[in-house]
Amino acid sequence: MKRIVLLPMLLVAIVLTDSLSAQNTTNKNILPGSWLGKISTNGIDLRLVFNLKLNDKDSLISTLDSPDQGAKNIPLGRVIVDNKKLTIKAPVLAGEYTGTVTSDSTIEGTWTQQGQSFIVSLKKLKTAFTANRPQEPRPPFPYTSEEVTFTNDKFNIKLAGTLTIPTGPGPFKAVIMITGSGPQNRNEELMGHKPFLVIADYLSRNGIAVLRFDDRGVGKSQGTQLNATSADFATDAEAALNFLKNNPKINQKEIGFVGHSEGGLIAPIVAASNPDVGFIVSLAGPGVTGQQVIIRQSQDIGRLSGEKESDIKESTETNKKLYAVLRKETDNKKAEIKILSRYREILEKRKTSKEDTEKAVDQLKLTFGANKYTWFRYFIMTDPSIYWKKVKCPVIALNGEKDLQVAANENLPAIEKAMKSSGNKSVKTVKLPGLNHLFQHCKTGLPAEYSSIEETFSPEALKIITDWILAL
Repeated sequence: MKRIVLLPMLLVAIVLTDSLSAQNTTNKNILPGSWLGKISTNGIDLRLVFNLKLNDKDSLISTLDSPDQGAKNIPLGRVIVDNKKLTIKAPVLAGEYTGTVTSDSTIEGTWTQQGQSFIVSLKKLKTAFTANRPQEPRPPFPYTSEEVTFTNDKFNIKLAGTLTIPTGPGPFKAVIMITGSGPQNRNEELMGHKPFLVIADYLSRNGIAVLRFDDRGVGKSQGTQLNATSADFATDAEAALNFLKNNPKINQKEIGFVGHSEGGLIAPIVAASNPDVGFIVSLAGPGVTGQQVIIRQSQDIGRLSGEKESDIKESTETNKKLYAVLRKETDNKKAEIKILSRYREILEKRKTSKEDTEKAVDQLKLTFGANKYTWFRYFIMTDPSIYWKKVKCPVIALNGEKDLQVAANENLPAIEKAMKSSGNKSVKTVKLPGLNHLFQHCKTGLPAEYSSIEETFSPEALKIITDWILAL
């Protein structure tokens, strides 16, 4: 089947819970320890670490780490060892790992989850797995850090975050950080990195206050992301702005947004109607419609991943047809029926076997069901230029040259053009050589590299952002 990319960032959700025991433990004495493997899907590599140990009953128990998704010590289901065969159950997720122990340090097997199967070879680690993240800040810190909460009155939800304030009397310039698509915590933790933590630390060390907060429904923040759109998330960001305006250590006229990816759309949505926004830093934010962003993303990742042009063209045509259904049908349940029916028609026209067709349709329903439609419909139909044209504050827009998710050469000129067309000349665009969507120095820009790169956020980008804000 041809690859269909439906979201700006596709991650495999790994949320496994249950208890463990062991049976037929022929090989159990060589199994205790940490075993590392990876799932490769949609151009992204996600590492899995199975931590096996013997309990006081001489039975194997296990937990799972997904370091690239910030998940640790997830309890699993039953562990079964039968001669050289190892099975680790994950009943809550309808998944399991099944492998063959090929040596004291290798297991060859398959991870199955919600109808999908991935070949996952495990290697035994000499010590417990730790990702090397040299940029992550460590105490003591030359600034104050406090837990805060504020309320989005429109949705009647409390949002929780961290406010870092430089030492000194103030009042200080301040930024509010807005995460990219999908549920994110205040550090925008993804692929084993915490970019917002690194950015906040750097800015506050250089005299700029920073508020970063958990997305609604994440961490300590209330609410839900179900049926929420970028416009709804914009009200969360505006609530953060109103909160900071009441802090005597913050310069009320110099509060701005730093938005990454979708956050770079949310920032101008707020600023377009709120003159209190002092400035915007767009980090890989869109300047063209969401549909253009995603189509381009799918094509760029496909080409760099070695896909044939004919397959890329076919995937593009398929996605456009499915998006057209979603744009037209606003009832999500009806839209799901029509999208799955349209997809089945497309596959049958290609003479795909009945079995493969049904598998593909089931997979599409699983990964792109009705619960995702409200956000996605808004995203693909929204033209950011409408908002950028209404932004009156200074803006700097940065993109990595090797960004395959929000292409620099398509989105940076669009942002600049929109702002200048309405008379706002205070806009600067910067394309940074060798950086990917997360602003890491990289080889290809493929999402598969994100977690394996030790750097969390380019020092050059940090300096450009800081210098620009301080010079305002």
